Amino acid sequence: MDSVGNIIVYFVIAIALVVFSIKAVTSKKILRAATYLLFVLLGTAVFYFQMGYQFLGAVQIAVYAGGIMVLFVFAILLTNKPNEKDSALFSHRKLWGILVSVASAVVLLFAIFYMPLLHGASLMQCLEAGNQITMHDIGIAFTGGEKFQYLLPFEAISVLLLACIIGGVTIARKD
Repeated sequence: MDSVGNIIVYFVIAIALVVFSIKAVTSKKILRAATYLLFVLLGTAVFYFQMGYQFLGAVQIAVYAGGIMVLFVFAILLTNKPNEKDSALFSHRKLWGILVSVASAVVLLFAIFYMPLLHGASLMQCLEAGNQITMHDIGIAFTGGEKFQYLLPFEAISVLLLACIIGGVTIARKD
């Protein structure tokens, strides 16, 4: 990302990602929210392509933007029959949602910077020591099964999401 054109594309995509992320969360129509989420996932793929990770960009498009978004839309259409006469989604507990979101963001940032990542060292310790963290190191940390590696939690979450989708389809078919 050394040319001016790449920097301009980066900032345009970054601004679009922020806007579409906010629109996905604040949209009152569920299909529009899913469409905004699709744009966010495609924008993330553009970042991967721009950094030179063509395989990750292609996987982002094929798996997330393609497969998971189709799954979301089918789950939405199976559990809810959207049309133009539906009332907008509204919650009286926005303040609680905002407070829980901010608290979750704080906990997530704390976990990112202080949980062990590489060889028992946290991200802050690696940054303070001046160590370089490569994509290979991050990939090994996320896909390894040893101590301070996160393959088992990743697989547990994927099984949990699959169970939720199967439960939602089962409940939708009983009506």
